Amino acid sequence: MTTIAIDTLKFVRRLTDVGMEKQADAHARAVNDVLSNRELAAKADPRDLELRLEAKIATIRFDMLEWMVGLLLAQTALIFTILPKLL
Repeated sequence: MTTIAIDTLKFVRRLTDVGMEKQADAHARAVNDVLSNRELAAKADPRDLELRLEAKIATIRFDMLEWMVGLLLAQTALIFTILPKLL
């Protein structure tokens, strides 16, 4: 995990210089907490996502093919059942 160092003393001094004495310490702590707890996406994350999506798409394609073949067979059976009665 990549961490970013922040000079909290310099941060507090800048906030104090512009008139934010009361909030300076709280802001510095909040920024430090956010920067230390964040998780960055690794290079492997997009590849892992791509592989999972490809597998899911392949599964969906197979399911659709099963349904299409089943409906084709049902339609053919229905036609051959009704056609002799019409003629």
